[in-house]
Amino acid sequence: MTDAPPRFTASRALIRFLRTETVGGTALLVAAAIALIWANSPWSGGYLHLGEIHLGSDDWSVFGQSLHLRLSLADWAKDGLLAIFFFVAGLELKRELVVGELSTLRGAALPVLCAVGGVVVPAVIAFTVARDNPHIGSAWAIPIATDIAFALGILSLIGSRLPSGARVFLLGLAVVDDLIAIAVIAVLFAGDLRAGWLAVAAAGCALYWFGQHRRISTPFLYVPIAIVVWVAMLQSGVHATIAGVALGLLTRVKPDPGEHSSPAERLEHRIQPVSALICVPVFAFFASGVAVNGAVFRELFTDDLALGIMIGLFVGKIVGISGASALAVRLRLAERPEGLVGRDILALSVLGAIGFTVSLLVAELALPADEADLAKAAVLLTSVVASVVGSLLLLRRGRVHAHP
Repeated sequence: MTDAPPRFTASRALIRFLRTETVGGTALLVAAAIALIWANSPWSGGYLHLGEIHLGSDDWSVFGQSLHLRLSLADWAKDGLLAIFFFVAGLELKRELVVGELSTLRGAALPVLCAVGGVVVPAVIAFTVARDNPHIGSAWAIPIATDIAFALGILSLIGSRLPSGARVFLLGLAVVDDLIAIAVIAVLFAGDLRAGWLAVAAAGCALYWFGQHRRISTPFLYVPIAIVVWVAMLQSGVHATIAGVALGLLTRVKPDPGEHSSPAERLEHRIQPVSALICVPVFAFFASGVAVNGAVFRELFTDDLALGIMIGLFVGKIVGISGASALAVRLRLAERPEGLVGRDILALSVLGAIGFTVSLLVAELALPADEADLAKAAVLLTSVVASVVGSLLLLRRGRVHAHP
């Protein structure tokens, strides 16, 4: 009996990815809700203290230089656990580009163009609205990201009556969107670059690729390499999560003849549940605990940066994604997935306004602590509104498709 062709393998992996992300979106929502309730309760001091607990040691050194690995729990979640999330994102991106829906020009054109529109328009709006804010030079990137787990989770729960092309389109859009956000993080938030550590990270990545090329499968090779690459990236001045993306993109996604599944599929099967159910919810728990009261709500609608984030994320994503789709179809640069019409794309574009994970990360990287809390409140409020509005639109479109 012959093994399944790559396209079948990719479809099976896609189904498993969607199921896990649906559950992961629920876990993320629960973690964020617990953080918000705790941070606004009489016991908020305990929440703040928990995030500031430090683990690790500064005694570890290489070539006489301390590795500075004594981090707070919140930093371990941001720099450590999110690296695992970005590794899974790298695997998913590589699979989609090589054997998935983005592997052909016809399949990739619309999601790619819509993702670009959904990044450029929010960034322009945020920059325009908050142009006088001293932090806008990096904060414009906060509203550019779409949260895969939340968006796919809502689509799976609410949009089951839509054609299957809706899931493919949204996944492709979110994957390309994440790739752009990853590139922005790597460039915009690089500190003082250290060439020596970058060389160590590059050497580790090269060794990882060589192991994949030689079909070596033992974790006793790859786990130490991953740790070394992560530590080197952390020390290099480039954000540590980029280590996860780099290794994910270097993983082989096509199974060899006689091979039941590719390394990327096996790793995604093992690691994605950990990412979706532990890594992302834990990060959301530490990132979402912001004060929400009358004063904060007033500031959300008077502070230029908060307004830029909210308008950019909600209006920018909807206009950028649906506008790029309409323009691409009119100019015959791309075609909509079979069964979808312009109003379906509009409903899906609202889900693109659910920022959450990457937007919260960018807020923490771009802003000082006091302004980051207000920016994160803006992201959370906008994501909730987008979730509700998107769900209502999907229900409406689902009824239309069920009774044409």
